[in-house]
Amino acid sequence: MNKTLLPIRLVFIALCTAAGWLVCYAIADWDAYRPRAAFMGLSIGVLVVLVDVMLKGFSLRGLSAATFGLGVGALIAYLLSTSPLFESADRDNLYLARLALFLICTYLGTVIALRGKDEFNLVIPYVRFVPHEVDVPLVVVDTSVLIDGRIAKICETGFLSSALVIPRFVLKELQAVADSQDPIKQARGRRGLEVLAELRAIKKLDIRIIESEVTRHDEVDAKLIFLATSMRAKLLTTDYNLAKMAEFQSVPWLNLNLLAKSLQPELMLGEHIEVELLKPGKEEGQAVGYLQDGSMVVVSAGRAHMGRRVSVEIVSVIPSAGGKMIFARVPGADHAA
Repeated sequence: MNKTLLPIRLVFIALCTAAGWLVCYAIADWDAYRPRAAFMGLSIGVLVVLVDVMLKGFSLRGLSAATFGLGVGALIAYLLSTSPLFESADRDNLYLARLALFLICTYLGTVIALRGKDEFNLVIPYVRFVPHEVDVPLVVVDTSVLIDGRIAKICETGFLSSALVIPRFVLKELQAVADSQDPIKQARGRRGLEVLAELRAIKKLDIRIIESEVTRHDEVDAKLIFLATSMRAKLLTTDYNLAKMAEFQSVPWLNLNLLAKSLQPELMLGEHIEVELLKPGKEEGQAVGYLQDGSMVVVSAGRAHMGRRVSVEIVSVIPSAGGKMIFARVPGADHAA
């Protein structure tokens, strides 16, 4: 951005200098003042560029608030100056009083508006008041997250303090999945629409529907990454390929699967857990079951309990490539044998 602005600023200063030089052609007897006029034009151009640099952090919302404050201040100054309080004032004093009122009222109006700029959003050509926070972190939501469904429960807990940004093209994709002829896709799409309704029902949850279609990109994944980059937002997805693409382009992303895995309690030796025994193990008398996170539980002397959900005692935990392998025993089974 700075590389683009630098030549524009230099051209602007050069044009101001040339304008000061050319003014002398329009006014008679000013030929002798051409160097001075060119210097004045150069000074004005440099002053404007310096003001531009000073306003580097001034946002469009701040400009809208300042414009609103100037308008209100000028209106108040006009109403006061035309009130009966100044009917009998001297003409010269009336001019000074009006000037003082204009400066004071516009200054106070601008300062008050800038202090409260987070409380409204001025949209040209009309005023719309929206109670949004300005500096709230943004999270762009993918279709896979809505279909997954866990995002609604996470938002209900209040742990996610970010504003959820749902692009219009994501809603269209979700609707297309819900209208699919494939029963499985149709059920997934309808589940996503139900989750969207659950999110809408959560109080104090900031949901923002973005109407931009991001016409420069065709694929939904590319649109999501472009939108997250332009809005300086994080990407919330359960799509592995999209997550890797976002990571490659330095877009921060949130992983619901990693969050769910990190919330699993650490298993300790001697702890009792419940598991459904589904199949026999490799060794004699063993039975195998699985926890919700996919960890395998091998229960010694548990074959007699296959097909049932039993409480077992952990005797050892071994990390594996697929997660954890847990060895356990049925309390009292050895004594019964």
